[in-house]
Amino acid sequence: MNKTMQTFKIADHQVGAGAPALIVGEVAQAHDGSLGTAHAFIDAIADAGADAVKFQTHIAAAESSALESFRVKFSQQDATRYDYWKRMEFSPEGWSGLVEHARQRGLIFLSSPFSEEAVDLLDRIGMPAWKIASGEVTNPLLLERIAATKKPVLLSSGMSTVAEVDAVVEQIQKLELPLLVFQCTSKYPSGPEDVGLNMLDFFRQRYGTPVGLSDHSGKVFPGLAAAALGVDMIEVHVTLSRQMFGPDVIVSLTPAELRQLVEGARFIQTALAHPIAKDDRAASMTEMRGLFSKSLVARRNLKSGQTLKRGDIATRKPGTGIPAAHVAQYLGRALRRDVAAETFLAPDDFED
Repeated sequence: MNKTMQTFKIADHQVGAGAPALIVGEVAQAHDGSLGTAHAFIDAIADAGADAVKFQTHIAAAESSALESFRVKFSQQDATRYDYWKRMEFSPEGWSGLVEHARQRGLIFLSSPFSEEAVDLLDRIGMPAWKIASGEVTNPLLLERIAATKKPVLLSSGMSTVAEVDAVVEQIQKLELPLLVFQCTSKYPSGPEDVGLNMLDFFRQRYGTPVGLSDHSGKVFPGLAAAALGVDMIEVHVTLSRQMFGPDVIVSLTPAELRQLVEGARFIQTALAHPIAKDDRAASMTEMRGLFSKSLVARRNLKSGQTLKRGDIATRKPGTGIPAAHVAQYLGRALRRDVAAETFLAPDDFED
């Protein structure tokens, strides 16, 4: 495998090389076939501060057949899975409108194709990169069509063995295409034991590529943990409400949760990008140290010539007098003048 770390751009966003993680709000089929709802998702994801919105492009006749059964009989209006995919289709004009809306809101527009025809449709409307769903990793015909566009590839690993991912990565790297590998667990929802954060560094070291987390937990925590591990891309499903219909609602974040993820990831990554030198930072806080540290004071009235004992002293803020840390230098020394109780001690209060 190629172990030279890649870095590339999706639209104007740098991926890899320490750049902030590209955060993607995944709509998938949460729009339930409504173009208006799809546009509402774009606004919600943009308002949450994410970098990209991602859909899935299904063309029933090019993808499915009457033999495909429902994974779960969840729909009240679709007799077959084929009917469901058909209802999820948008026209080329509909897709173009979504692309333009995303552009106006400052979002990168992505959509996973599930057929060669979907690749062609999306390529015509200007996909900047290709997200390959985990179920398509072993589909060389689709991969061949995607590779021909010479655009970056975002490879999911959810249903794949390491050997299968190895084979696709080798194919893509031979073509010298930019590549990111996603750790993904195709379990809906994923529990904490399913997330696989350890795979981020595994893929990074094995393939020399940027890595991402495609999360199906429905929680903000895996994305934040991935940010702390220096991940290059975070993808989460989004639902407008927990009360919405759809198979992905249980694995999705609400817009408010997506904003929390975005803000948290940005905070974490900014912190990681700014290591501090502890001594330098402490030296810059002289004024603060004076406010919050303490000085030596007389606990009671003290007489000239009196030898200072532990019971004669206390400490008080601010730390502008003899620092409390220097107490050992003054215990056992004689005073050269009277000192009233609660008076801050000074070095010239003591005999040489």
